[in-house]
Amino acid sequence: MEIKFETYVVFISFITSFFAVFLSNGVIIGVPAIAQDFGMNNVIQNWVPTILFLVVAMFTVPAGQISGKFGVKKSLLAGIIVFLIGSIGACLSFSTESFLFFRMMQGAGMAFLNVSAMAMVVHAVPPKNRGKALGFTVTGVYLATSLSPVICGFLVHNIGWRSIFYFVIPFLVLCIIIMVLKIPQEWKTYEDQPIDKVGSILWGIGILTFIYGFTSLVNTQGIILTVFGLIVLCIFGAYELKQSSPVFNMKLFKNSKFTSSNVAALCSYIAIMVVTTILNYHFQYVRGWDAQMSGLILIITPIIMAVMAPNAGKLSDRIHPQKLAATGMAIAAVALAILTFLNGDTPLYVVVLAMVLQGIGMGLFSSPNMNAIMSSVPPKYAPTASASQATMRTIGQTMSLGLLTLIFAWVMGSLKLAPQYASMIVQASQTICLICTVACVLAIFASLVGVRSKDEFNTKRE
Repeated sequence: MEIKFETYVVFISFITSFFAVFLSNGVIIGVPAIAQDFGMNNVIQNWVPTILFLVVAMFTVPAGQISGKFGVKKSLLAGIIVFLIGSIGACLSFSTESFLFFRMMQGAGMAFLNVSAMAMVVHAVPPKNRGKALGFTVTGVYLATSLSPVICGFLVHNIGWRSIFYFVIPFLVLCIIIMVLKIPQEWKTYEDQPIDKVGSILWGIGILTFIYGFTSLVNTQGIILTVFGLIVLCIFGAYELKQSSPVFNMKLFKNSKFTSSNVAALCSYIAIMVVTTILNYHFQYVRGWDAQMSGLILIITPIIMAVMAPNAGKLSDRIHPQKLAATGMAIAAVALAILTFLNGDTPLYVVVLAMVLQGIGMGLFSSPNMNAIMSSVPPKYAPTASASQATMRTIGQTMSLGLLTLIFAWVMGSLKLAPQYASMIVQASQTICLICTVACVLAIFASLVGVRSKDEFNTKRE
């Protein structure tokens, strides 16, 4: 039986989406073992997940224009190869510096995966099957979110942290082989448009200095870098408004529904991304569990999200999506408020209750908020809207992990994370959860602003 061309495209998109999330979320389980192997203090240890998202944030915006200029397939193939090299390098790392360097390579490759995989599905699959195909790709994301704690916990506990990266290599090689042999087509949408080099450079400098400075706000240099980054990002926005072929179309933010949904997405990821790390630290350092046991418990939230999100997406076609998003964020805020009191004496059932509420809340928020973003712009701007949502997600995740680094450095200085410092870990975790609760409240208000907006959702097809 001959396999259809579109099936290969969807399979590639599914696999790349799965393992991009797998290595961004799952590696958190292995962070304590990695830190012990390389002798990292708590500041450097928290940079293991943060540096990946920082690089993804830098490259995601330029990746959209580059893939349209030189071809979606070429960009995806290049992204997979860079991601593969970074994974092999992480396996063979011999020092903290070499490991973080290859994490940066993974981030650069992941940025192109995030942009090009979805774009290739849109181009290759006929409109009548496109929704199903995109849904299959999103399933890869949810499955990775659900399975990565369990798989990575098992691998770290029984084989070692390097096995996390060895695990992905054969799948990435398979994707390269399939793309070379079975996907001959190429798609170029911006072939005649120049690359906005200045805009890309301004974005990279701005987001790099802002995020790096944000993680170091405890000192003067961090404050200066944060302010400088914000200034450069403002210059970037003003510059993009004047370009005929901008790397990012800033004019879309004139639509208040689009803007409010993006702000809500940013706040939600700032609030939620760090929770997995906080709970992982709680289980391993405060309760003394191993990585495998921690991974088994951490699967609760993503499983609930995987069940809730598709149904919430369907529901948002009948109920105002931003109303659902606000409701979901309200539930997530309750979960974080509970975790604000997390300590060594907190009963496990209370922790599980918070995780369940978080899963329900984020499951109810994510799909409707994505629907609101994509439905608030004309169809021809759908790729830009998708890139915007991906950018907000990445920046939010990076800022969330940056907040982790900042608060732990403020509370613990340069001490290593260890069970003997459990009281300090609890103090830092409670502070972070309180800040994240406030971020959830801001996301609620942002969604409600969109509900009250006079701008209309665009449901027409071109």
